[in-house]
Amino acid sequence: MSPLLALGLVMALLLVLGVPIAVALGLSTALGVYLSDLPLVFYTQRAYTLFDSFPLLAVPFFLLAGEIMQRGTLSDNLLKMCSAFAGHLKGGLAHISILTCLFYGSMCGAAPPTIAAVGGTMIPAMVKEGYPRDFSSAVNTAAGTLGPLIPPSVGLILFGAFGNVPITDLFIAVIVPGCLLALAFMIVAAIVVGRHGYGQIHPRQGWAARARATWGAKWALGVPVIILGGIYSGIVTPTEAGVCAVFYAIFVELCVTRNLTWSIFKKSLHCTLKTMGIIYFVMICANCMGTLLQYHRIETTLIEWSQAMFSTSYTFTAFLLVALLILGTFMDSGVMILIFTPLLVPVIKTYGMDPVHFGIWFFATCTVGTLTPPVGVNLYVGCSIGKVDIITLCRRIWPFLIAMTIVCIITAYVPILSLCLI
Repeated sequence: MSPLLALGLVMALLLVLGVPIAVALGLSTALGVYLSDLPLVFYTQRAYTLFDSFPLLAVPFFLLAGEIMQRGTLSDNLLKMCSAFAGHLKGGLAHISILTCLFYGSMCGAAPPTIAAVGGTMIPAMVKEGYPRDFSSAVNTAAGTLGPLIPPSVGLILFGAFGNVPITDLFIAVIVPGCLLALAFMIVAAIVVGRHGYGQIHPRQGWAARARATWGAKWALGVPVIILGGIYSGIVTPTEAGVCAVFYAIFVELCVTRNLTWSIFKKSLHCTLKTMGIIYFVMICANCMGTLLQYHRIETTLIEWSQAMFSTSYTFTAFLLVALLILGTFMDSGVMILIFTPLLVPVIKTYGMDPVHFGIWFFATCTVGTLTPPVGVNLYVGCSIGKVDIITLCRRIWPFLIAMTIVCIITAYVPILSLCLI
């Protein structure tokens, strides 16, 4: 039997049986390595090569900074600032949730912490003001996807490292599409609230009150200034920016808000190490699988097949969008990035696509899967935070899912949205 065929069949079987994705990747790849007559030390070699990567050091630093700030008071200050600017709009608390997730994403770069930090505060507040619990949970769950899209994005770091694409350019390129997605979510929320008359409308706050709220959030707003300002100006690399973010988080929570204790710091370290253990396990297995596929020259086969099937980049882009949306319902977005990035980057270059532009819509489309069952991790976090069942949340979240898909299509076919700031 062909090693690749055996790999695919075993992995599909393990996933159907509910085996964790990292274990399924590892076991199926081990079988492929054995059938390819490669030594099993292949795993050790790939792990050493993988971790000998300076850009990947940014991941634990940004995760640690996010964990420290998640347990602090910075999210509350962001909520007050967004409330001052959007509280008077119809569906104001829904807009506040979306805007806060947009800013909070610049502090942690991941979806689950964003949903937990913002949704834990906003869902009870929305319910208290007359919003249905299922709608409140859907808004905050969907808005949580802004977390991994807004720099510092862990997913974009992985794409840049595995696709040999400048992470700095990816961080800058995702800003406009990320803001466009936040706007799309706000439009959907306004339409739903307008149809059903949810919530209350608060008085418009004056510019003096808005200025005070913005000043109160200055320490939270300092995070994207340090990260994006430092990277874009060339003062620091993304990895060095991660280190700066950790020291900044410790300084603010320890010396300014005085919320950081030794117990909180140990808990932040523990959660970061636990998360990184899972991420690195998946990364090793996915990297081994990707290397095995390259060993069998699968990227050459993909290039030849795609050029025979799709004559233009437009048709190939359409095919990839549909394929990624389908795969996203069964695979974690991080795993998709790790496996498909080294395979697809050479293919898209044959069509003249910009790797940075491709990275943005590729990652955004993979992120759609976090809102779709059965693997959608954001759905399960949203159910836990919002105290609703998965079926109810799925019924409420579909308008936001459609909006996100439309933004992914627009981003894929309008490169200027991603490349205008580079």
